[in-house]
Amino acid sequence: MDQHMGPNFKIPSASLSLFDTLSVIFWAPVYDKIIVPCARKFTGKERGFTTLQRMGIGLVISIFAMITAGILEVVRLQIVRKNNYYDLKSIPMSIFWQVPEYFLVGCAEVFTFIGQIEFFYDQAPDAMRSLSSALSLTTVALGNYLSTLLVTAVTKITTQNGKLGWIPDNLNRGHLDYFFWLLAILSLLNFIVYLWIAKWYTYKKVAAHPE
Repeated sequence: MDQHMGPNFKIPSASLSLFDTLSVIFWAPVYDKIIVPCARKFTGKERGFTTLQRMGIGLVISIFAMITAGILEVVRLQIVRKNNYYDLKSIPMSIFWQVPEYFLVGCAEVFTFIGQIEFFYDQAPDAMRSLSSALSLTTVALGNYLSTLLVTAVTKITTQNGKLGWIPDNLNRGHLDYFFWLLAILSLLNFIVYLWIAKWYTYKKVAAHPE
């Protein structure tokens, strides 16, 4: 994709992760100042949502983030095929079209990760609160390892019999969109399992703090 912003400035692809951070910075106050008060009117809960509901909303948003990424890649590949751009390093399509998916990922993080921290803090035994809160960061580490394993597995399976595979060096000849659809399906399955577990969870009563 076209990485230029203006005639002379070129944006590194890796720097797009900045929009994930900016999205978190945007959504955190929006959640506290707008979403929670509105949700409180309907649910009657002080925090607007329960911690499990908040995490569930984040998981749903992450599914839409993968769908958005998949749709963008389909559009990009259509441009490549229509104009025979297979061997071009950059096609005339701005890299900033990827910003919405990063924006959704940041929104999902606000709901999911902060929900995890609140859940572990409220529901863990008092003596294990610090340790349990750290488990939310462990999920990030595990996700990084699993993502590497998934990419390796997909590459190995899709390159059998001499095929280019879904994620070749030249993405114009690959099917990165298939990989995003796979991530969307896995995210949906993860959400279904989460719903099943959350349905049977019984909240621990949180003792009120003395004034």
